[in-house]
Amino acid sequence: MASVRQLALSFGLVVAGLGQIGSAQANNDESVLFSETARLNNDSLLWGPYRPNLYFGVRPRIPKSLVSGLMWGRADTYTDLQNHVRYTCEQNEGMEGYGWDEYDTRLGGTQTIHDTFNNIDITTSFIKVPGGAHGGSWGARIKGVPRPKAPTEDDPDTSVKTMVVFYLGQEENGSDIRVKDVSGADWDDHGFAGDTTFEGASEGLGDYKVVITKGTGDHPQSDHAYSAERDLSKTVVQSLDAAEEHLWQVKPLLFRQIKETVDHVIATHDPNAAPPPWQVYQLGNAPGSGNLQFVQRMYEGPFEFDVLFSSASAGKDVTSEDVTREIKTASESFGSHFKKAFKLQAPFAADKYKEFAHSMFSNLIGGIGYFYGYGIADRSYAAAYEEEDEGFWEDAAKARAEHRETMDGPYELFTSIPSRPFFPRGFLWDEGFHLLPIAEWDMDLTLDIVKSWFNLMDDDGWIAREQILGSEARSKVPAEFQIQYPHYANPPTLFFVVDTFVNKLRQAANGTTPKELAGSSNLVDNTELGLEYLRALYPRLRRQYDWFRRTQFGDIKSYEREAFSKREAYRWRGRTEAHVLTSGLDDYPRPQPPHPGELHVDLMAWMGMMTRSLLNIGEVLGMDASTEEAQQLRSIKEAIAHNIDDLHWSEDEGCYCDATIDDYEENKLVCHRGYISLFPMLVGLLEPSNPKVGRLLDLLGDEDELFSPHGLRSLSKKSELYGTAENYWRSPVWININYLALVSLQNLGQQEGPFRARAADLYNRLRRNIVDTVYASWKETGFAWEQYNPETGKGQRTQHFTGWTSLVVKIMAMPEVDVKTGHVRDEL
Repeated sequence: MASVRQLALSFGLVVAGLGQIGSAQANNDESVLFSETARLNNDSLLWGPYRPNLYFGVRPRIPKSLVSGLMWGRADTYTDLQNHVRYTCEQNEGMEGYGWDEYDTRLGGTQTIHDTFNNIDITTSFIKVPGGAHGGSWGARIKGVPRPKAPTEDDPDTSVKTMVVFYLGQEENGSDIRVKDVSGADWDDHGFAGDTTFEGASEGLGDYKVVITKGTGDHPQSDHAYSAERDLSKTVVQSLDAAEEHLWQVKPLLFRQIKETVDHVIATHDPNAAPPPWQVYQLGNAPGSGNLQFVQRMYEGPFEFDVLFSSASAGKDVTSEDVTREIKTASESFGSHFKKAFKLQAPFAADKYKEFAHSMFSNLIGGIGYFYGYGIADRSYAAAYEEEDEGFWEDAAKARAEHRETMDGPYELFTSIPSRPFFPRGFLWDEGFHLLPIAEWDMDLTLDIVKSWFNLMDDDGWIAREQILGSEARSKVPAEFQIQYPHYANPPTLFFVVDTFVNKLRQAANGTTPKELAGSSNLVDNTELGLEYLRALYPRLRRQYDWFRRTQFGDIKSYEREAFSKREAYRWRGRTEAHVLTSGLDDYPRPQPPHPGELHVDLMAWMGMMTRSLLNIGEVLGMDASTEEAQQLRSIKEAIAHNIDDLHWSEDEGCYCDATIDDYEENKLVCHRGYISLFPMLVGLLEPSNPKVGRLLDLLGDEDELFSPHGLRSLSKKSELYGTAENYWRSPVWININYLALVSLQNLGQQEGPFRARAADLYNRLRRNIVDTVYASWKETGFAWEQYNPETGKGQRTQHFTGWTSLVVKIMAMPEVDVKTGHVRDEL
């Protein structure tokens, strides 16, 4: 198993499905290699805890396949079980932190859940064992330990009693799971005394076996007369047939089954002398065949058991000894791999920061999920959605109220997520930030996710900004936010990821790849295969780019605006008076009232970034500079460089601003100093010697405006709108934008120019402020947070926000810059 990562990375090409992205141009000699290496890559990524909305749930990347999950709760009171059975990750559920301590998508890892209300710490370990024709086998270890403040075993009447349920579900119609050998000597009407074994088969997995071991742990006892009907030392199995659309709703199905036993007790026993709760809650044993299998146990004190999935094609069953060995191997591999991928730099190289960094990154990569199902989209293309008339937001609202949406799909998506309890689904602009740390860890995995996102693109070039696929995903989203609109955009951050890949290809071609990372990615190390991936992806990137230019254009000509180009201007569609959700910056102040002549500087900057990225890809692919494609992109790049100044720069304010049309039909700049004011610099469109850089550094570094001890405020503290209304993007510190600022400042601080020293100083101070803030809040609460209070540094809004907040790991690996020389202080 020590070589599994090497095997996965040696053969882990992400060329499977490239034909869905574009026309693969591999020659016939390479086709066999592509097919075999794609299969091996898929095998190493097939299984995982790809149900991140659950505390622990395992499934493969196959639509309608075998799914599993864990539930647990206190069994010592009659009032708490229903409200405190843990299954789906929820905010404010009495947790003192939870998440992956170490995780590698190809090998596995370990997660710890500190459940304060239920007085138990749950540890789940997951590992993979390769072999066979169906993605290999896997094992999971479930361990419970009473928390230090929990009652002790010295007083058995108050010791921790925990109900644990592990379930298996088969989504594929006609593919039931059956209990094996129910007539065995270790089984009776009360349950199973030893291991419990299930068998099944499906199209994507072939034949398989699942063993849930007896494990270790004591069981609560009672001298109540009801004890004759229940043996709590036994494992209870209930085999059910559930409607496919309800198969993900196992918690209410479990409660329905428990209610049957409760009703039985009420009907047959004196209510004034009721059995203890842990007896009442135990299900009746009813093993057999069905598409849903509940496995229930009652524990007193600590416990441990394994779940062993064995693919028949592997030829060998997974054992508990395998799980023990591979947990150790995965941990050792994670530690050495992390040290190579993220060389933590001073002052963040101490052990306490190492644990923090391991946790932040593991929760990002451990939050990768697989989603399959129908979305909801309004493809009516109503005239109001063009947003061309004054009052357009009111007309658009009326069009939305007509509810012409339909089911869209089905689609499948492999993606990381922002937050397991609150945003357990894919978000387009978030994902580009998520993948930047993951690209340092496993580029082939990263590009597999990029491919998955671009496989969602429709013929026009549109990708829905929020991926709510299937009933389970929709259960977490208010109805008014479930509908996606094909004229709504979202910041194209996946282009950042492709740029990262292009840079790594250049390093490999030039022989400048860091020695410790050599051999870490097939698509980087095998340059021609990497170029083939880009050749196949480029048409999709270009199609999305053209969609942006076609649907998000801004109006220059109608208002006689003076600009270098009469074409390059942009406006987010989908705005209301209070929000521009499509920009990703939601309630950030914009011109009021909305106007069809608005121009948005952040979108103009994104378009400049996309144009530069396409040119970079074209260059590495050897695109002839004289071709129409190259000439057009260079022309657009030049026009954006001029127009971003002509249309958005305010000399009086010293920053970039949105533009609108005033009451006299004249162009007017509306300046809300904050993140938007910096965008051309944030995405790298300004040269180091540009005088505007100095003005922007003045704004960025002013403690009365954006700079704070905890990071850059989203809006200037001097603004009359600072901290007002819902205050989502009107003061808080956001890590994704601060990361962009740090990258920009680091580049400026290392290049010759009049602002090098000031940029380096701001970079060093901002980097420390950000890391210290996120670390302190994590240490205090056990969680990463969606945003941070600029006055106190406290984490706020969504907890367990291990999406782009995990960029802090990349920030910790960024070296300080010497203010005098611009050289990095690489101390490790």
